[in-house]
Amino acid sequence: MATAAAQGSLFRRPTATTGWWGWVTTVDHKKIGIMYCATALAFFVIGGLEALAIRAQLAVPNGTTLTAETYNQFFTMHGLTMIFLVVMPLGVGIMNYLAPLMIGARDVAFPRINAFSYWVFLAGGLFLYSSFFLGGAPDGGWFGYAPLSTQLPGNGMTFYALGLQILGVASLLGAVNFIVTILNMRAPGMTLMRMPVFIWMTLVTAFLLLFAMPVIAVALFELMFDRVYNANFFNPAAGGDPVLWQHLFWLFGHPEVYIMILPAMGIISDVLPTFSRKPIFGYAAIVFAGIAIGFMGWGVWAHHMFAVGLGPVANSAFALSTMFIAVPTGVKIFNWLGTMWKGDLHFTPPMLFSIGFVAMFIIGGLSGVTHAIVPSDAQQTDTYYIVAHFHYVLFGGAIFGLFSGIYYWWPKVSGRLLSDGLGKLHFWLMFIGFNLAFGPMHILGLEGMPRRTYTYPDGMGWNLWNIVSTVGAFIIAVSIAIFFVNAIITARRGREAGADPWDGRTLEWSIPSPPPEYNFAEVPIVKARDDFWHRKYVVKPDEYVPVVAGGAVAEHEDDEHDPGHGIHLPAPSFFPAAAALGLPVMAFGVIYSWPLLIVGGLVLLLGLFGWVLEPSEVEH
Repeated sequence: MATAAAQGSLFRRPTATTGWWGWVTTVDHKKIGIMYCATALAFFVIGGLEALAIRAQLAVPNGTTLTAETYNQFFTMHGLTMIFLVVMPLGVGIMNYLAPLMIGARDVAFPRINAFSYWVFLAGGLFLYSSFFLGGAPDGGWFGYAPLSTQLPGNGMTFYALGLQILGVASLLGAVNFIVTILNMRAPGMTLMRMPVFIWMTLVTAFLLLFAMPVIAVALFELMFDRVYNANFFNPAAGGDPVLWQHLFWLFGHPEVYIMILPAMGIISDVLPTFSRKPIFGYAAIVFAGIAIGFMGWGVWAHHMFAVGLGPVANSAFALSTMFIAVPTGVKIFNWLGTMWKGDLHFTPPMLFSIGFVAMFIIGGLSGVTHAIVPSDAQQTDTYYIVAHFHYVLFGGAIFGLFSGIYYWWPKVSGRLLSDGLGKLHFWLMFIGFNLAFGPMHILGLEGMPRRTYTYPDGMGWNLWNIVSTVGAFIIAVSIAIFFVNAIITARRGREAGADPWDGRTLEWSIPSPPPEYNFAEVPIVKARDDFWHRKYVVKPDEYVPVVAGGAVAEHEDDEHDPGHGIHLPAPSFFPAAAALGLPVMAFGVIYSWPLLIVGGLVLLLGLFGWVLEPSEVEH
């Protein structure tokens, strides 16, 4: 007992719950979710500026905005940023904030691992971008194809290998947390088939992360050893196999596509029913279609390699699997259309972004099916047709879906509504700009314009579509600026949202906005799918009769004024942030000096050691 008291005294320290120190030490899933989203949006601006520079360079023939070297760095970092620092973490941030609220839990299963995951993500992003100031950023393409990536001079691609390793650690930690939280911490009565679709997609995404990240980790370790220690994993002159990199990268890379798109699919599967005033059409079908997409996503990776020369048997097998995976995707699309069919549609900004997701994702899916046809793909590969398809899926899909979620849950997070007018202006400008930017790329690709080129000659017939595409990119930039203006203006002067501004269906709308630190004063007992909806309404033939006239359930209305409930919550801690600092220091050590590797390892171990010894809970 004395020893425990001494340890508690040694490691107990004043911890602020407000101000910057409160954010550094927080283990609250809601604050961590906000930090994930804010950081991802900051990287979104940076990645967007890189995209504008790329489009400015390609706006006219023989462009001189960027040199070839700078273009390669911007092109590579734009891809890395948007995939690993924007779409993935933005989805993780939304999942982090909402998953416990939607399943009736007070926090995630491992709050400090959750905090560690965020700080590792931030460390990985800053490490990658530090390369710009340390001799040059990665310049071998976001896909890092060997042997080019092993032979490029400078340290750029070494930053690539080590930076993605750090980000992979963050993803793995988050995946384990989500899986354990969802499977073990659901409110009483919330069976698996009563979970919101968004929670199902979070669970599938977490399993994909759990199994996909080790695959890319192996490839990145081999790349790092090739570059730093002159190994020969991908060196054909010494018996290595550069195609091995492609297999490892795309065995991770195609599940990665669904890691990015499934959270957005989950978001719109909750937004569309709310603004259609109907339950989701075919709940079981949409859930099992999501699971099928996650499972089948492991069997299609080689459709990225049809031009490599794998042979007719492999090409035919992966062509068929690519066609088959369109089936569960089509099921989801018909579920969403069925949800809206004959619904009482309310065209709010979140609803518009969800509808935009469905429309753009259909276009991206249809162009994707053309890649399943091997002779067609052989002509399309390495052209701008692929760039168009990729962006229709991951911008028209994931980004539109994520913005739908941001607008939908913003009042829950902030307690205030974003401007409806500015939100609609954001949507329409982004919708128009997106189609202007990426629609013409289909034509450019079919006309033979190669991707990954920093310039092109005059007289190829590509001039008009390139200038149209560049104009579209700048319209997208204006739309994003409008979103940030909307957020800043409404942060102080926005209309107060109340607990349930959308007449929502799921549990997060049953508590105040913003939620109290402990989420639920009493853990809810779930009796039905869309339980909160059924608490508010009695179903009679052809009508819903209100039980509580809008807003949250009455017993939760005074939660924010209650001084305490004797609820034990995880104690704040700075050790997750301190431990995360060790990883980039170790990575710098690999590149520059082995003593740094030792220092970074000690920082990591001391941070984890302090983490283990400090008190784990406080009473609220």
